[in-house]
Amino acid sequence: MRTLTLLFSIVSVASAQLSIKSEEGTVTIFSKGEMITQYRTDSKVPYLYPMSAPGGTNLSRHWPMKTDVAGEDTDHPHHRSFWLSHGAVNGFDFWAWTGKKDARIIHKSSSDVKAEGNTASFTVKLAWQGDQKTILEETRSYQIEEIDADTRAVDISSTLKAANGDVIFGDTKEGFCAFRVDRSLRLKGPTAKGGIVDNKGRKNNDCWGKKSAYVTFHGPDDQGKPTVITMMDHPQNLRHETWWHARDYGLLAANPFGIHDFEAKKDKTLGNYTLKDQETVTFRYRLVLHRGELDEKKIESWWKAFAQ
Repeated sequence: MRTLTLLFSIVSVASAQLSIKSEEGTVTIFSKGEMITQYRTDSKVPYLYPMSAPGGTNLSRHWPMKTDVAGEDTDHPHHRSFWLSHGAVNGFDFWAWTGKKDARIIHKSSSDVKAEGNTASFTVKLAWQGDQKTILEETRSYQIEEIDADTRAVDISSTLKAANGDVIFGDTKEGFCAFRVDRSLRLKGPTAKGGIVDNKGRKNNDCWGKKSAYVTFHGPDDQGKPTVITMMDHPQNLRHETWWHARDYGLLAANPFGIHDFEAKKDKTLGNYTLKDQETVTFRYRLVLHRGELDEKKIESWWKAFAQ
């Protein structure tokens, strides 16, 4: 079901490199006239799709946004390209939408839509609603930047406010800021040729559930061109360095709440975080999409630029 928005006029802004257009329920970013990503509100949570590096093809899983892509897996229908949600918020599942309770993140409005030089940005107001009652009010900003001819960064900054009483983010691996990679970038599957590495030197499945500043998927895109996808946890985020829900089937998610799952602890409340009524907490993440071979020194330079 398409969520409602309070923005009815169409806004279009152009720059030398990027352009951006906002209309009802969507914000679309173009590079030299070609769409590189779009903010969408046609699901229970907003998300960005497609997601491409400069001059490249989409690097995120197509399904369920597109249903006719050869070799595409159809597991986890809640995995929507690049999104932010959590599986336990005052008992509501905003991640996989399980249970009888209705949980959804409602788009309210878009603002500050602009493009300048090699950067485009916009802000959205959202409401995390459980059974039609607002639990969290969110101000989320996106910034897309062309770092160089082969590298694009997508920043997400989310400020969450407890709107009607205290809010408990529960301890679960099902969250929080997430990206689902395309078929060839996975570690397993009929077309999988990818790998995973984190900033601690761990590789592949050893990266799952571990704390690190950033995690990278690397491998060929669907044209066989080398590609790097890195997600970064900002140093000012809660519980930095964060834990990573990095799975061999292609999920890359930063999750500061899932301690008992990731560390195999018996206490299922270890990762709980309580946001007091009317208080706020802010999370910042960067997703870097690069066309080229894996270069860990280059990734470290991206990280240092983001961390500053």
